[in-house]
Amino acid sequence: QVQLVESGGGLVQAGESLRLSCAASGGIFRTYSVGWFRQAPGKEREFVGGISWRTLSTRYAGSVEGRFAISRDNAKNTVYLQMNSLEPEDTAVYYCAATSLATIVTVTTGYQYWGQGTQVTVSS
Repeated sequence: QVQLVESGGGLVQAGESLRLSCAASGGIFRTYSVGWFRQAPGKEREFVGGISWRTLSTRYAGSVEGRFAISRDNAKNTVYLQMNSLEPEDTAVYYCAATSLATIVTVTTGYQYWGQGTQVTVSS
């Protein structure tokens, strides 16, 4: 059983940056791929990006490509989502999720464990 806790959300202005953290406990975290998702009010939860546990490769949604970056520190059992050049459209609750699959999964059903989410609000 893996428990995930996100942190680092907040209120920022357009163009600024935030770094979200996803801290894990339980399980062997280095053998879990991690995905970041977000959900804005009235919208479906959508894939933002992910990192494979096996290859450490990353994949991003087109809307954040070039602005967001995911990294992981297995020694700290933590995955990070660095968000730069934030836009009002990035406003959402951000969730991290973990899967034992080695591939980067872009759908919510592929993940076994979820955090509680952290709010990111970008003002214009």
